[in-house]
This record gives sequence, structure tokens and C-alpha cells, in this order.
Amino acid sequence: MLAKDIMNRDVITVKEQDTVEDVIKLLLEHNISGVPVVDEENKIVGIVTEGDIIFRSKKLQIPTYFTILDSYIFLESTKNFEKDLKKMAAYRVSDVMTKKVVTVEQDETIEEIATLMTTKRINRIPIVEKGKLVGIVSRRDIIKAYAKE
Repeated sequence: MLAKDIMNRDVITVKEQDTVEDVIKLLLEHNISGVPVVDEENKIVGIVTEGDIIFRSKKLQIPTYFTILDSYIFLESTKNFEKDLKKMAAYRVSDVMTKKVVTVEQDETIEEIATLMTTKRINRIPIVEKGKLVGIVSRRDIIKAYAKE
């Protein structure tokens, strides 16, 4: 069985300029746990999941530092801190989305999709054709396919 046989073709998507609150409403309204972020040409630029949204509520980990003569010296890079802070304070989808999205073509096998989901620890994989979003496969879609067999 292939991705095109089980994928959901009616994919709910958002744009980078949409608000995080809009995404939360969509997730709750449609009882889904994530949505692809697409550009004007329907190409995937990111994905927003419940995990990305929950991230906003976590405790902020301030990098370890010490002071000398009224100066702060950080013992680790502050780049991760800055990235986390930006994501936690996000208002727009572009600030909270995960930019590295695992995608597959329509002719990928269910076995390969299941392998990607388990090794990458993801719950859904957007299906693309020539770089454009044509569907999405979730864990539930795979389970439904197995139930039909």
C-alpha cells in the first residue's frame, strides 16, 4: 500500500502570517494535532503541532553565567535561549512553526512512512508532488489502513 492510497487529500493548512491563536482554534475545531504551513504556491515551509504550541508554556531555561566586575559571562551559547524565547513569545505561525519538515512523495510505501514516523518521532507526514502539498498521512491513517487489511 502507498501513501496515495491512505492519505487525507483535504488538508487543513495555515500561512506563516496567521496567528498562533488561529492555529489553536483550527486544531480544536477539527480535532487534529498539527497543520502544515504553506506558501502562496502550496509549498510546505513548516509545520505547527500541539508540541510547538505547548512549548510556549514551558519553563524558560536561562543559560548558566557568572559575573565579574558587573559584566555577565555566559558559560554556554545564548543562541538556543534566544530561539526558545522567541518561540515562547510567538504571536505569528512563522515564529512557532518547525521549519524542518519531513515529507514524502505519493508513491512512498506505508512501511517507509511508518519507519520515518517512529525514527523521527513525528505523528504526521505531509505528502508532496513536485514540492507541492497534495495530502497528509497521520498515524491514525496507517492504523486505519491496517484495520482494513
